[in-house]
Amino acid sequence: MTTRTTQTVARFSSSFLLPGFDAPQPAGDYRVDQDEELIETSSRLAWRRVGAFVHLPAIGIEGRTHQMVPVNPADLDAALEKDQKR
Repeated sequence: MTTRTTQTVARFSSSFLLPGFDAPQPAGDYRVDQDEELIETSSRLAWRRVGAFVHLPAIGIEGRTHQMVPVNPADLDAALEKDQKR
């Protein structure tokens, strides 16, 4: 199966907490790596997200450690949607 990783930025205007995080994260821009796998059909190519990793801390925030936390893509989408409604 063919896979790829795409990099995006998730922007949160208020603090948020995702499953797997130790504590709420402050508002800011966060790098996100999304793993996708190729779905081949007879008429076209499509990609399906199978995983995501959020880089902590946020872009521009100094920290002693940097980490990539695995998250469920659906949880990330829900958190972004909730943040946009605020």
